[in-house]
Amino acid sequence: MNKYSVFYLLFLVAVLQTVLALKEGECEVCVKTIDKFAATLSDDVKSEPKRIEAEFKKFCKGSKNKENRFCYYLGGLEESATGILGELSKPLSWSMPSDKICEKLRKKDAQICDLRFDKQIDLNNVDLKKLKVRDLKKILNDWDEVCDGCIEKTDFIKRIEELKPQYMGRSDL
Repeated sequence: MNKYSVFYLLFLVAVLQTVLALKEGECEVCVKTIDKFAATLSDDVKSEPKRIEAEFKKFCKGSKNKENRFCYYLGGLEESATGILGELSKPLSWSMPSDKICEKLRKKDAQICDLRFDKQIDLNNVDLKKLKVRDLKKILNDWDEVCDGCIEKTDFIKRIEELKPQYMGRSDL
């Protein structure tokens, strides 16, 4: 009888690990942001959690959009209400893969995995007239540009068309 209960317990643990593991596409902002951040770290910094935390706070100062929200949730920004940076820095110092770190972070704060990157707009193949004003504003925001005096949709389209040659060579669109 004892053999069966040990086997059952091991089987239950294996099933739970499979259920709790990240699936493809889950926690995309978390995984990509941690990978991007880890690539910026030098080998001497990677071994010390406190230095990793300090570097993460520097990294977060230049973050935008979803990465900025991720930094906020972890406590990498000055205006963050709470901080769970230790849940990032310690596993990172152990060279734990980013998807496993995100699994641990999800247990602490589920909204970390709710973050999704916005779909990218291919300006070469899209008809700007068919986009919503919200999407046109997002294009300008991604370029760190403003449209002073824009009231109608045509105003935003005109501004994007003016700036398009300047930004079409950039890869972040």
